[in-house]
Amino acid sequence: MSHEPLNIAVLTLSDRRTLAEDSSGQYLAETLVSAGHRLGDRQLIASDRYQLRALVSQWIADAAIQVVLINGGTGFHPRDCAPDALKPLFDRPVEGFGELFRHLSFNEIGTSSLQSNAFAGLANDTLIFCMPGSTNACRTAWEQLIGPQLSIDTKPCNFVTKVSKSN
Repeated sequence: MSHEPLNIAVLTLSDRRTLAEDSSGQYLAETLVSAGHRLGDRQLIASDRYQLRALVSQWIADAAIQVVLINGGTGFHPRDCAPDALKPLFDRPVEGFGELFRHLSFNEIGTSSLQSNAFAGLANDTLIFCMPGSTNACRTAWEQLIGPQLSIDTKPCNFVTKVSKSN
């Protein structure tokens, strides 16, 4: 089995949790390393569209970061700002991610999946996935969508070839 490790940043948006209490970010960080990737950075910030946009813009401009995983900020609470903050940064949206995530979530949480604004896109050859903040949602997204697409072995296509920035 061939493998190309990617540099992945993990960001949690939360007004209530601390990094020590962040089980979703911890899950993503541990799981990506277990899959053979490198944790490029891990942060937790408040749900503020301008802080979010500034941090993600730094990662997009950083040649060392190839993928960004963001959890939280995708619901319908007034402080959920990820879609409005980040979609303008995308060069190209990955429409199927949100659609497939909601389909998979429907099997787990029923019609509550309608309240997920999970989305993804490419910006400056950086792949950005935004998912709900629950650990179960992060597990569903990683195991069924993100993890397989970050493997060079996924055929007929995967995203490894799309994140062309050097390691």
